[in-house]
Amino acid sequence: MANTTQSNVFEFVLLGFPGLAETFSPVVSITIFLFYNVSLCANGIVIVLIVLSKHLHQPMYVIVGHLAFSDLLFDTLTLPKIIAKYWFGAGSLSFSVCFIQMFFVHYLATFDSFIIMLMAMDRYVAICKPLRYHTIISNRVVTILCLLFCLCAAIIGLVITTLGLWLPYCGPNRIKSCFCSLTPVAVLSCADSSSARRTGFIIALFAHVCPLSFIVFSYIVILSKMCSLGHSENWQKAFYTCTTHWFVIGLYFIPRLVVYTYNQIQLIPNADVNVLLICLYTFAPHFASPIIFCLRTEEIKRTLRNVLRRGTTKMY
Repeated sequence: MANTTQSNVFEFVLLGFPGLAETFSPVVSITIFLFYNVSLCANGIVIVLIVLSKHLHQPMYVIVGHLAFSDLLFDTLTLPKIIAKYWFGAGSLSFSVCFIQMFFVHYLATFDSFIIMLMAMDRYVAICKPLRYHTIISNRVVTILCLLFCLCAAIIGLVITTLGLWLPYCGPNRIKSCFCSLTPVAVLSCADSSSARRTGFIIALFAHVCPLSFIVFSYIVILSKMCSLGHSENWQKAFYTCTTHWFVIGLYFIPRLVVYTYNQIQLIPNADVNVLLICLYTFAPHFASPIIFCLRTEEIKRTLRNVLRRGTTKMY
């Protein structure tokens, strides 16, 4: 591959939805803006409640707190720029900023996969081995695993970003996406980028399919365990919890794997469909996961009510 010193492109321009008619731009930009603000509020509330409430310093909430922080950071590093592109026409990124964003995009996406896998592990132990839960899962174990996953995800993000940096860029600089990631940037290279994109595809499959395989296995075991318990109240509660978890998991993994595969075999020659799927698996779970994984649980709702009640009392 060629070295980045051969590149004469100094900035990239995000196109968002490249085929979008001008009349629909306000609708898309307002939708993205609302998604960002809801995600910001939901994930921010989860983080603040978990940090400030000592009774929430439990393994499950430590995991959810890491997921909320990762999603919050991802959205903050990507969405303001694409909103600015639609509102003010400010869609350009310098060469270095684009690749910094690319690193965080792949790093945080991989970290999310690992954290969701850890969440499935926590649910597996809680439902299938309840008597041994506190000896297997503890805050210390969860924190160490989160740090380990953080390191692994950072290495994967760095490797994927390096694949893009090794390519020369000397012509087109208009990215058909809402943020910088390997494939939409690599296709702009003036050299053959197929090898870099294929390597990135293999790494991405490893980073997402391996956690997904464990998640599927753990939930199959969980469902079989619940079926053996009979249709009790606990069975219904556990089944409902697993179903809602599967909604976020499916939203996160299925469109992602479809896009990864599509970018390799080019079955659907429609850039807008590609960008829509990318936004679906990237931003929709960030909006839904804090609500499903945390804000709908009784303990979090009770804590939030207490905080709001104390705040209202102080006001009066």
